[in-house]
Amino acid sequence: MVHAAIEVCQPGDILVITTTSGEYVGGMIGELIVTALMKRGIQGVVIDSAARDVAQIRKLGFPVWTRAIYSKGTFKNKGGWVNAPAACAGQVVRGGDLIMADDDGVVVVQKENLAATLASAEKRMRKEATVKEQIAAGILSMDFHNLRGRLSEQGVVYLDQVDDEIK
Repeated sequence: MVHAAIEVCQPGDILVITTTSGEYVGGMIGELIVTALMKRGIQGVVIDSAARDVAQIRKLGFPVWTRAIYSKGTFKNKGGWVNAPAACAGQVVRGGDLIMADDDGVVVVQKENLAATLASAEKRMRKEATVKEQIAAGILSMDFHNLRGRLSEQGVVYLDQVDDEIK
């Protein structure tokens, strides 16, 4: 089915691959599949199984997010679906959903939530820019997050020195 998916992928797509057998881990993609995807203009792969040929894929510079690395390949003897809703890592992914991925992980934004998610992300970016400015100015996070009152409410005390026995 990965080969069938390559046929329908469009330039700019992220290919999301999952299995019908739940916890199956096999090296479903490797250097040859990645080379074919690159030729088609695919931007990356998210796979809820395993990949192989990792060193070669790294050299190609093609982004792959995978649950495992496993050298044993798979068989080409089971059908499935292409462009159908799929459960990948516990999330439902549909054609047209936005996939955002980096070194920290993968996020799926359903296409009907794109505008709201963008607005939320822009708000978060503005807030983080303010926090960076405050840190650069030497302001402590204890102060710009107003944490002193919360810590006081919880009975947190600062000790000038540690006694041998804290009561």
